[in-house]
Amino acid sequence: MADRTGDILLGMLDQPAEPIDGHPLIILIHGMTGCETSVYVLSAARHLLDCGYRVLRLNVRGAGPSRPYCSEIYHVGRTADFRRVLWQLPEELTRNGIVAIGYSLGGAMLLKYLGEEGAFAPLRAAASVCAPIDLIATAKQMMRPRNRLYHAYILNGVKAETLGEGARLSAQEREAVRNARTVPEYDDSFIAPRYGYRGGNDYYDLCAPLRYMPEIRVPTMVLAACDDPWIPITHYQAFRWDDNRWLLPVLTPTGGHVGFHGDASNRPWCDLALEKFLERIDSMAA
Repeated sequence: MADRTGDILLGMLDQPAEPIDGHPLIILIHGMTGCETSVYVLSAARHLLDCGYRVLRLNVRGAGPSRPYCSEIYHVGRTADFRRVLWQLPEELTRNGIVAIGYSLGGAMLLKYLGEEGAFAPLRAAASVCAPIDLIATAKQMMRPRNRLYHAYILNGVKAETLGEGARLSAQEREAVRNARTVPEYDDSFIAPRYGYRGGNDYYDLCAPLRYMPEIRVPTMVLAACDDPWIPITHYQAFRWDDNRWLLPVLTPTGGHVGFHGDASNRPWCDLALEKFLERIDSMAA
């Protein structure tokens, strides 16, 4: 990374058995407490490899295999990391362009990056899957009683990541992480002060993808499920999609959170949606 921390991000590059000429490189960005081996990442990678795409499964800062090589940790606002990754990719991988696909928190980071870059984003296309686009509302949703078990799982995971091998935290920061009883409390007591925000709500407000989506100028599919228990769909439904022709909303009645399983196949049908979107992008470029 370019911030003088010495931090290194690792990723797994998958090569298709039969690469198809002209296909762009696909970068997959995992969600909170995920990594290159998350189930949804592996599923998408397998499907896209079968379609002839090269796939880079990226581990964001402090996640998965990147953890021992990073003193810092990821958060939604850390779009400079993705910008640096794109800049460092070798031309042999990017000569046919790049498409980025982000899941959940990774999707939120990607949407924020795309809005920041506007027409200067060096991507052929992008897609987000079940991204939290209103972070304040998502934090409230996560705290609902029905999400108690999921919330506990995520909180324990993010604490383990933050305190893991390679992390350089002060004694006060370590105490704040250990004592956080909720994810919003973790963001308020650790993420916000460490990374220059006035508090958790300030972090959520300034980094919410809703702020940046109107400025996106890359063909971007935005996929979300109306029955997602953790990501409020109301903000997707209220967004003025017609004001930005670069955005393709795909809001499905069912699918859950990064699930999208049907009765006829073990393959998540969001992978099929991504395939069709990529075919559309390829035909536009032809």
